[in-house]
Amino acid sequence: MPIATPEAYAEMLDRAKAGKFAYPAINVTSSQTLHAALRGFAEAESDGIVQISTGGAEFLGGQYNKDMVTGAVALAEFAHIVAAKYDVTIALHTDHCPKDKLDGYVRPLLDVSAERVAKGLNPLFQSHMWDGSAETLADNLAIGQELLAKAAAAKIILEVEITPTGGEEDGVTHEINDELYTTVEDALRTAEALGLGEKGRYLLAASFGNVHGVYKPGNVVLRPELLKDLQAGVSEKYGKPVGSQPFDFVFHGGSGSTAEEIATALENGVVKMNLDTDTQYAFTRPVADHMFRNYDGVLKVDGEVGNKKTYDPRTWGKLAEAGMAARVTEACANLRSTGTKLK
Repeated sequence: MPIATPEAYAEMLDRAKAGKFAYPAINVTSSQTLHAALRGFAEAESDGIVQISTGGAEFLGGQYNKDMVTGAVALAEFAHIVAAKYDVTIALHTDHCPKDKLDGYVRPLLDVSAERVAKGLNPLFQSHMWDGSAETLADNLAIGQELLAKAAAAKIILEVEITPTGGEEDGVTHEINDELYTTVEDALRTAEALGLGEKGRYLLAASFGNVHGVYKPGNVVLRPELLKDLQAGVSEKYGKPVGSQPFDFVFHGGSGSTAEEIATALENGVVKMNLDTDTQYAFTRPVADHMFRNYDGVLKVDGEVGNKKTYDPRTWGKLAEAGMAARVTEACANLRSTGTKLK
């Protein structure tokens, strides 16, 4: 069961919530980065989440026609085969999908999984993300209701982003300002529209100052303690016990976060944390090192023939895989998921 069944994915998230840890969600854009993510999880003995953004899916679809659905389906099918060789359970997820790309990405992928489920198979992906943060909250939640119903019917978990994350992610840009903080009122409106599980399970990407991309510590003010207020506000409204955590939170824009900030987020219900910028760098850094060290081998300098062993993509590709895998293993340690794999 390397690719999680719907039941296994639900168990993964439940265990993370109860154990105060989270799964790294690693963006992949190729078979090579997929293997790097799988290797990192396996070496950490941690289950995990592998995800494909719209830009990643477009890249995977090939530059001839850049078809997002083709790219996402192809890598997901590939993952179902190769993940069998790794002794961990992996959930497949699609990352940030704004309104103008729903018809070309998430909705068709939901249909693919619905067809599989109708045949008695498991869904192709275990979760999909709807990013309505550029819309009004009313429109965001209205679309979320529609997608949640379709996702639940296909045995899929929906992730929703209700308020902006700063920075840029695949063309969706938000300023870094005071609007990057979800309010209790936002959380209450979300619970009213999407329910608390009875309409289908969903993950909630709430904002507490998060910013996508690269930034130095101190440049962004993260307030992960805000998540506790959101949990408490909804618990009180719906008569939940004091200290309960009705939401399964997602931590976006986590590159550069401090250990203390991550720990606070985990204590307040974060079960998934996205990593992309850091793993991109970890993948590319060994390649750059190899190219600089072997300049006259990877290039045919001054009429020479170069050195095939240095420009063979397998040579530098293995280094890239190892570098990214190590960063994934580090993320598992930071998020406390090391050694927690399903038996």
